[in-house]
Amino acid sequence: MNRRPTLLAATALTAAAVLSLSACGGGGDVAKENDKIAGAGTGDKRQSPTPTASDDGIERPEIKLPKDVRNVFEGGETGDAKKDAILADNERRITSIDEAITVDAEKHPALAFYSSGDALLSAANHVQGFYKKDKTFVGTTRYYDREVRFLKGGAAAVTYCEDTSKTYPKDRRTGKVDRSIPESEQDYAFYNTRLDKNENGVWQTTNVLTTTAAKRCMP
Repeated sequence: MNRRPTLLAATALTAAAVLSLSACGGGGDVAKENDKIAGAGTGDKRQSPTPTASDDGIERPEIKLPKDVRNVFEGGETGDAKKDAILADNERRITSIDEAITVDAEKHPALAFYSSGDALLSAANHVQGFYKKDKTFVGTTRYYDREVRFLKGGAAAVTYCEDTSKTYPKDRRTGKVDRSIPESEQDYAFYNTRLDKNENGVWQTTNVLTTTAAKRCMP
C-alpha cells in the first residue's frame, strides 16, 4: 500500500477544477532515473525551515501546515543569493501543495502563487486525488540532495530527493491514522523541476519530472 502518492505528471483538468483549488502546481512527465543533471546527488545536510516570509519586498500568501505535518529541507543555504532565493521558492511551493492537501480551506492562494503551466495542473490533480479518496496525511517529509542549475533564457533547474517514509495516511472523515505501512522503495522519489521568474519576482515552478522508487535517493 502506498502511504502517500508521489506528485506525477499533469492529467486533463478543467479550468474550473484548477480554480477551485486556487490553482495548484506540479507537472511534467515521469523521468528515467538515469536522466542526470549536473550537480545532482551532492549537497550538504544542513536543515532549513520552510520560509514563510521574505525581505525581498514581495507580498506572499501565508502558508501554514497542521501541527502533525512537517517538512524538513536540507541544504537551503548555498552562499549564492540567487540560488538561495530559488530554493526558498521551491520550498514554498512544496509546502503550499501539502497545505492544500492537509488543511481544509475554501481557497489555497499559495498554490497558484508558486506554480504555473504544467506544474499548476499536476499539483491540482495531485491534491484532488487525496480529496476524492477522503485521505490526507500526517508525519515528516524530508527533502535532500537539493541542487540548483541555471538554464538558458534565465530559467533554473532544481533537483531534489523526497523521503516520505515517516509520513502516514489519514482518513479525512474518521481522523484515523494508518501507521502499519512498512517502509518501501516507493517512499523515495527524485524530482527534476524547472522554475521561471515571473513579473513579480517569484520563482514559479513550471514543469516537473518525477522518478518514483528512485535508487539514487535511497539510504
